[in-house]
Amino acid sequence: IKEIILHCSATKQGDDFSSGDIRRWHLQRGFNDIGYHFVVRLDGTVERGRDMNLAGAHCLNHNRRSIGICYVGGLDRAGRPADTRTPAQLKAMEAYVKDFHNRFPGVRIIGHNEVAAKACPSFDVQKWLKSIGINQ
Repeated sequence: IKEIILHCSATKQGDDFSSGDIRRWHLQRGFNDIGYHFVVRLDGTVERGRDMNLAGAHCLNHNRRSIGICYVGGLDRAGRPADTRTPAQLKAMEAYVKDFHNRFPGVRIIGHNEVAAKACPSFDVQKWLKSIGINQ
């Protein structure tokens, strides 16, 4: 694992979805499973998605060497990109990212928008990492 790529589900603030919901969306789009390895729900619950031993389907040209973590949200109520992470999601994401950073020395943590022309994950990952004490 060389990268952890953070994503949002591109769903409206306050609307909660499960990894099962996202799996169904991805299957409808022709994926063979959910593309993300982990999904962070509004209440901070982290649900498993795709098995970590399998390449993800979350970021073109990066799937074979990365773990995809998706938080539910990323759009304001009007449907515009926005950092909609709840306090519980922030806490869970911090714990998971720090854990992966420790388990995979040298791993690069990035937002999807750093390697693709997308707003996802709707926040500045590098600024957030510095705020939680991770310097890459």
